[in-house]
Amino acid sequence: MTGAEIGLLMICLFILTILLGFPIVFTLMGMGVFFGYYAYATPDQIHHIFQNRIFDLLVQNTFSILSNDTLTAVPLFLFMGYVVERANILDRLFFSIQIAARRIPGSLAVATLITCALFATAVGIVGAVVTLMGLLAFPAMLKAGYDTKLAAGVVCAGGCLGIMIPPSILLILYAATAGESVVKLYAGAFVPGFVLAGFYILYVVGRAILNPNLAPPLPEDEGKVPAMEVFIALLTSFFPLAVLIMSVLGAILMGLATPTEAAAVGSFGGLVLAAAYRELDFKRLKEAVYLTARTSAMVTYLFVGSWTFASVFAYLGGQGLVEELIKSLHMNRVEFLMLTQFIIFLLGWPLEWTEIIIIFVPIFLPLLPFFHVDPIVFGILVALNIQTSFNTPPMAMAAYYLKGVSPPEVRLTQIFGGALPFVFMVFITMALLYIYPEIALWLPRELYSR
Repeated sequence: MTGAEIGLLMICLFILTILLGFPIVFTLMGMGVFFGYYAYATPDQIHHIFQNRIFDLLVQNTFSILSNDTLTAVPLFLFMGYVVERANILDRLFFSIQIAARRIPGSLAVATLITCALFATAVGIVGAVVTLMGLLAFPAMLKAGYDTKLAAGVVCAGGCLGIMIPPSILLILYAATAGESVVKLYAGAFVPGFVLAGFYILYVVGRAILNPNLAPPLPEDEGKVPAMEVFIALLTSFFPLAVLIMSVLGAILMGLATPTEAAAVGSFGGLVLAAAYRELDFKRLKEAVYLTARTSAMVTYLFVGSWTFASVFAYLGGQGLVEELIKSLHMNRVEFLMLTQFIIFLLGWPLEWTEIIIIFVPIFLPLLPFFHVDPIVFGILVALNIQTSFNTPPMAMAAYYLKGVSPPEVRLTQIFGGALPFVFMVFITMALLYIYPEIALWLPRELYSR
């Protein structure tokens, strides 16, 4: 077998091993070292079995990851998210937005989407947002007579918005993988992220207008809330969290702070916010620190394993074989984007988004200049695409998160059916980016053209 064929064998064995349930991190490291030992072997290797260069590569990759300034923002943003999540402000936030949007058709669903967008932006953890909104907003919508499918789709789709809307952990990992600026990626994701959220809201309002039985209006007694009460509710719940998020994003986008510095300030702001709501105690703080350390360690070792795996894959010639194969198809820019996004869409079923970003996206990155694709546009498309994997059967994790906290009579097929229309809206947003990449490039160019 040639080196390139062995490289392709690496990829196939990796996917097969993951489908069998083996831990991804150890699989990456094990295969990287095993195949790397073969790739870097020398004629006298039998007499010096521990002097293979693969061990040097593993150590160098570990050092490079741990000293990467971009990745320092990951644990800080995670800590901010876990602190905010445990501050128990979601119920206040949902109530204030609910009474503020009470006159809009489908007001509970609209309030759920707005709450999800804001809370997902602050927390950035899909499972946490879907679970909490499944406990709070989903029963409220069912009690108000909302269609089960519509209510489930709103919670699942809204909970995934944190993948796309900054400060997104996914975009930080993509920036580290692609060697792009996190600041420009955040600016590029801003407009598409809120366009997608706007599509969600328009869809819900449109369904409520066309068929009020799907989303009945609030009763008259619940709809009559004094304006001052609405203002106070927003002042004590919506505005503090919005100020925290906009301060972090504003500092990054305006160049006042690096993402790492802004994340550090955001973490401190999360602590202040939790203390202001009298929800900061040693137990919650310990949980936030533990979860941050656990998730950060997972991300770090995923990078170490994937960089080792990718280095060996490229050394064997697998990367070059993939590039030649795709170039031989004689595709244009849109066809290339559609092919790569379709592959990522399929990978989203068996794999988590972290593995897709760190392992498979780098295979396509060297081809971007050949097809005249801006790395920022490609990163935004990947972020949009990965949202579909959370809501597309059979491995729709958002649906399983919601099912875990739903009433027993709510069937998983109902949740799947409710989430699919929102998946189509993600595809519409991606199609707009295929045709008009300026949607993602306009803001970075305006802010950083100088």
